[in-house]
Amino acid sequence: MNVPENREIAQKLREVALLLDEQGANRFRIRAYRTAAERLEQLDVPVSRIIEQRGTDGLEALPGIGVSLARSIHTLVVTGRLPMLDRLRGELDSTALLASIPGIGPALATRLHDDLHIQTLEQLEMAAHDGRLADIEGVGPKKLQGIIDSLWARLGRVRRPPPSAVSRETREPSIEELLDVDREYRESAKSGTLRTIAPRRFNPEKEAWLPILHTQRGPRHYTAIFSNSPLAHQLKKTRDWVILYYDDDHGERQCTVITGRNAPFAGERIVRGREADCSAYFVARRSS
Repeated sequence: MNVPENREIAQKLREVALLLDEQGANRFRIRAYRTAAERLEQLDVPVSRIIEQRGTDGLEALPGIGVSLARSIHTLVVTGRLPMLDRLRGELDSTALLASIPGIGPALATRLHDDLHIQTLEQLEMAAHDGRLADIEGVGPKKLQGIIDSLWARLGRVRRPPPSAVSRETREPSIEELLDVDREYRESAKSGTLRTIAPRRFNPEKEAWLPILHTQRGPRHYTAIFSNSPLAHQLKKTRDWVILYYDDDHGERQCTVITGRNAPFAGERIVRGREADCSAYFVARRSS
């Protein structure tokens, strides 16, 4: 039975695989997306029914569907979008996605993107639970709870421990690892060896100018790309700020690496939001 819903999802997974292939990603990751597309097309029940009945557990029970792919398929089914695919196309408009949650208007969505670097609903959910969202002016307890409830309704049951149950060491890669990926990206971009994409925003000529890197560190898949946000353009940091997206069994997350301007980080590459970890890393490096 060829279920139309499954066929449409499979087509998007194949497009992810094609773009990853064109952009020089790991061949095993490319193969995983193609295999997942084939598995979904072979099903005789809609993927949405599996998710409704068993959540991502049901997806992971399918041959060839791991934790990361199950999460991507779940996101695509319940939101109608796959941020990773938008990113690979150069079409990511995370502010519109965030603004689709009741209680988050365009202005707040822009602040969440620019200040907290949130681009997906999963990242918004984590920020809602770890206290970062509550620190944003205008997000009171009532609005915060409404956002949490809306995210729960949109995202459904995703198999993962709550953010408080996962240690920081498990959730986050080391500063050394992040800075090494940042180094690889900037050196490769400078040498002109990376594939480039044409971002949708701030690119009226549709020029393919934005270099993109796919690389691996242990269990984590990384995608690195210069920031194309309004703030990066305003401050002329589109060749300095590097967005790192990384995906493992704990989900897809991201961070921004920038060049420090003030002491004690002047001239150093640092991970925004993890300044204390960066300080400890630099002290250890200088003493070794």
